[in-house]
Amino acid sequence: MSDDNEMILLLKELVDKVKNLEQAVYNKDNLLMKSGFVVAESPTPHMTNNTTVSSGDSIAKMEWDDIHKMANNLG
Repeated sequence: MSDDNEMILLLKELVDKVKNLEQAVYNKDNLLMKSGFVVAESPTPHMTNNTTVSSGDSIAKMEWDDIHKMANNLG
């Protein structure tokens, strides 16, 4: 029974530590948040690509043998 009690006490301590860490991270007056080390909400990356593939180099018009040759030349 003492092993079970020790495991329960250990689990309770770990849960308390996790709760304290969560409070430290999400506290609005926390130095970690102000310094930028921890960010609760971050911007979503956005990328625009305005380049188009010319119709002459289109893979859709190539044969499989040509694609394999091109891949071998790249590698």
